[in-house]
Amino acid sequence: MCLGFLFLFLDFDMKIAIIGTRGIPNNYGGFEQLAQFLSVGLQNHGHELYVYCSNRHPYREKIWQGVHLLHQQDPEKTIGTIGQFIYDFNCIFNSRKHNFDVILNLGYTSSAIWMKLFSRKTKVITNMDGLEWKRTKFNKYVQRFLMFSERLAVKYSDLLVADSRGIESYLFKKYKVKAHFIAYGAQLFDTPDENLLSTFSLQPFGYNMLIARLEPENNIEMILDGVSKASIKKPFLVVGNTNSKFGNYLVKKFQSANHIIFAGPIYDPLSVNNLRYFSNIYFHGHSVGGTNPSLLEAMGCRSFIAAHDNEYNKSVLGEDALYFNDAKDVVCLVDNELKKNHSDFIINNYLKVKTAYTWDKIISDYEKIMIGK
Repeated sequence: MCLGFLFLFLDFDMKIAIIGTRGIPNNYGGFEQLAQFLSVGLQNHGHELYVYCSNRHPYREKIWQGVHLLHQQDPEKTIGTIGQFIYDFNCIFNSRKHNFDVILNLGYTSSAIWMKLFSRKTKVITNMDGLEWKRTKFNKYVQRFLMFSERLAVKYSDLLVADSRGIESYLFKKYKVKAHFIAYGAQLFDTPDENLLSTFSLQPFGYNMLIARLEPENNIEMILDGVSKASIKKPFLVVGNTNSKFGNYLVKKFQSANHIIFAGPIYDPLSVNNLRYFSNIYFHGHSVGGTNPSLLEAMGCRSFIAAHDNEYNKSVLGEDALYFNDAKDVVCLVDNELKKNHSDFIINNYLKVKTAYTWDKIISDYEKIMIGK
């Protein structure tokens, strides 16, 4: 009994690295958010944590909240997409110097071709993200490469993580591999302050919104087509970086729709959470991938959610949302639906986050597979 307890204690002293993000603290997206909460949580559980960061990350210190930061050369801004592959190579090659017990590899699109370089002494766990090869922004040649990368990630990983049941099922059907289902986490938001809306000239529950990367597969154009055609012209807030080809296209296409407001990216959590809380309808158009972090965050902010009708969104929201398939559906939602009429949806989704998607649970789930339990 005493020896068993001792071995259990020794298991909780691992040297763990997280690769595959632009770095922490998060100022970019979902994987960065995961890396941030997971690294700090595992550090607080007694492990030694390292997160690989781009040398362009604005936070330049070597340690953040007890987590070691390893900045690596990232030439993406200078040379384009190929820079992602160079950055991932630099991270993976550097990892060979540190004798990590576990490396958590977040995604595979630009890292899979280098995964054979991971030290064989290190357990490699890959979060497979979504079905990257299905993203419509990629041409057929890129999609074929991403399918190849997916196969490499499955081959060279010791364990796979699926962040949705749909991805878990897909990996088993295609590769006969049992992935570990671990969703993203989210925080509950219980301190709304409508005064923060004044920055955006918005009134509580008098506007609709979406938060997303402005990419075709997130159905933003479909949503905005419906918003522009609806009879009710409530302000519609679009939170996301417009500094891209598709983002510029959307801004130009809807420039005559004065009620559509392109707010750009907003990184302040308090502002974003208040915007979610006080929105009338929160539109979620994501259609490729697993459990989306921004969806869970909206649920934790008591948003009334209208989501694109697909298996990934339905696996999280179930009956506690309204769904759309095209711009006509969006028109009906904008013209007819009010948040105050859907309190049951809002409460149910909030409770899902409270019980199934807490960061404490997600951190514990990752820790269990890392130590082999």
